[in-house]
Amino acid sequence: MSALWTSQEIAQATGGVASAPFAVSGVAFDSREVTDGDLFVAMKGEVTDGHHFIGKAFDQGATGAIVSEPIDQPHVLVKDSAAALEALGRASRSRMRGKVAGVTGSVGKTGTKEALFHALDRICPGEVHRSVKSYNNHVGVPLSLSRMPRGSAFGVFEMGMNHAGELAELTRQVRPHVAIVTAIAPAHIEFFGTEAAIAQAKAEIFEGLEPDGTAVIPYDSPHVAILYDKAEQHAARILTFGFDPEADVHVRDMVPAANGGTLVTAALPGAELCFTVGAPGEHWVSNALAVLAAVEALGGDLAAAGLALAEMPGLPGRGERSMVAAGEGEALLIDESYNANPLSMAATLKQLGREQASRRIAVLGGMRELGDRSGELHAGLAEPLAAAQVDHAILVGAEMTPLAQALAGVLPFDHVADAAEATRLVQKELRAGDAILVKGSNGIGLSRLVAALIADKTPGN
Repeated sequence: MSALWTSQEIAQATGGVASAPFAVSGVAFDSREVTDGDLFVAMKGEVTDGHHFIGKAFDQGATGAIVSEPIDQPHVLVKDSAAALEALGRASRSRMRGKVAGVTGSVGKTGTKEALFHALDRICPGEVHRSVKSYNNHVGVPLSLSRMPRGSAFGVFEMGMNHAGELAELTRQVRPHVAIVTAIAPAHIEFFGTEAAIAQAKAEIFEGLEPDGTAVIPYDSPHVAILYDKAEQHAARILTFGFDPEADVHVRDMVPAANGGTLVTAALPGAELCFTVGAPGEHWVSNALAVLAAVEALGGDLAAAGLALAEMPGLPGRGERSMVAAGEGEALLIDESYNANPLSMAATLKQLGREQASRRIAVLGGMRELGDRSGELHAGLAEPLAAAQVDHAILVGAEMTPLAQALAGVLPFDHVADAAEATRLVQKELRAGDAILVKGSNGIGLSRLVAALIADKTPGN
């Protein structure tokens, strides 16, 4: 197997100088994630300096490093390590001869990225590369690009933003053949003011499209016109997806599947496909439609993609389902602890309402970066909570105060200060047969509650 990068290639890509010949099989900028054969990129940040961890990186198996200060170990010396990582990512994209997809959106981008990866990997096993975790920012995207094997048939990259102009820069690094916008919601609205402004910022993803590129946009979005207008300026082809029959890729019929997912018949341009979406919820059906549109645009096998969607595993923090100990039996835990905004909250609460359970419990953490609309948007969750027939809500954090006020007299709830208090309450009260949804912005720390429930052999004791 050929090396991911040689020291000569790294030096050529970054304009640096190699101290000695070496070859690497991976790339990392966090010394804690370094494994055997990796290239360690020592970057200087506002809080810490990666050069302080060079010894640790080599102890953990690094073969070489990109540095802006000379070191004793094998390295490529550059002026700016962060700029060098971006240059390495661009070089990786330039040498790749396969097809690339880029994914953004206010909600669903990580799940859609993972689903598209599984769909394409079903077509070309072992030849598909994607960004891991949520590496979707100014560091994560070039890192993900730099890790792409040179012989990849497909690359799938997630791109995020919280300010205008960020996606424009990232998409020009990724240069996708297919660019997907999953949905528009008031995530990061603190920095934009309106959802329309968010839509305009998300539409920047089309600016980096290859000349023959395809834009994939949500037809059901109230901001479809903004997305479509931008796509027309940059895309050779536009595919819409959604539940509306006017969408290019749309649902003809859908019914609940035996495993909790959804059996879907979808219409595409010139084709019809019956398949199962393994993950529960209409939001996952929407994600699946976007995936099918992308697979069609990339020239992939739609039938194979349908099989992959049926087998798509749940993602930790994004809908993973587990049975956990509760009283004398078990309860269903739905882990949505990684992120939250009003649209994703409503979608997951709707799915909770469909679960067959003795009690439906919603543990909801505050939603961040909502600006002066925070109170209104938190209070607005009262309606989907009631519609889902939630038996008990546990509200976590000061941001949830407006929702607590709106729920008075509507349904039973507790309002606690933090994730630790919520964990103690859930462990005490959880019963066999319950279905419990845990969802909130990552900063609330509800992942610790999930970890405690999974690890706890005897909740309540």
